[in-house]
Amino acid sequence: MYIATLLTNPAAPNLEASLVESLRNAWGGGEAAWLAPDEAAEFEIEALPDTLWKVWEDLQRLEVDLVVQPKDGRRKAMLLADMDSTMIQQECIDELADEAGVGARVADITARAMNGELDFEGALRERVGLLKGLDAAVIDRVLQTRITLMPGGPELLATMKANGAYCALVSGGFTAFTSHVAEQLGFDENQANTLIVVDDKLTGAVAEPILGRDAKVSALQTITARIGLTEDDVMAVGDGANDLGMLGLAGAGVALHAKPVVAAQCERRINFGDLSALLFLQGYTRSEFVAA
Repeated sequence: MYIATLLTNPAAPNLEASLVESLRNAWGGGEAAWLAPDEAAEFEIEALPDTLWKVWEDLQRLEVDLVVQPKDGRRKAMLLADMDSTMIQQECIDELADEAGVGARVADITARAMNGELDFEGALRERVGLLKGLDAAVIDRVLQTRITLMPGGPELLATMKANGAYCALVSGGFTAFTSHVAEQLGFDENQANTLIVVDDKLTGAVAEPILGRDAKVSALQTITARIGLTEDDVMAVGDGANDLGMLGLAGAGVALHAKPVVAAQCERRINFGDLSALLFLQGYTRSEFVAA
């Protein structure tokens, strides 16, 4: 059995009952269950429809996300999350670069790297090099004035942890940011790259080896082995090309507001919903969400 989930942006919910019923009837689905009024609904179907991606394209024009996945095992025991543009709404290195006066140049490299056009490790070294001489105190200022959480993130962490899940933040960004975000949201652990600071200034270098795509896959494998889970027990979420390895390996890989090249390789794509969509995909109703 499969579950078809339809959901929208919770800030402007526009999921119509007639749309849900029309699709349920077309696919011969079971009775629809509303996970949140006007926002998210689901129903069971016996097999993957041949028209899945055609319907998905039609619903995208209505700003409705559609995910069809196996019913069994969809509630996960671990969350593995990217940070930049996933758990937070910004790219930390772009914000630092803006403070250093090289924002446009670094943002362009970031966009190309996240879209898979550039080698991640090389692109990170190049961008960090442009930050040489920046006062390390700028990091705290960026954290306090520029970094905002992705909507739905606090509820996602609080709800999964209240239901016994383990949560890990694994980022190609920097520990100065992941440690703060992990503490704020309640992640059990975090991994990221380390900016090298000498005499309170960024040296323009990052500690080696760089945590990139392969390191995120390794993190998924080592953390699950350590806590006694399997890869199928994991829900992973990310948006960039360096997330593709972990998204493909996890039992449920979710591309959240992802770059086109990333979304195209993922079965679970959330383009309009926020991080609360990851709870709906696991069958939680909004009334079951735990407030952070």
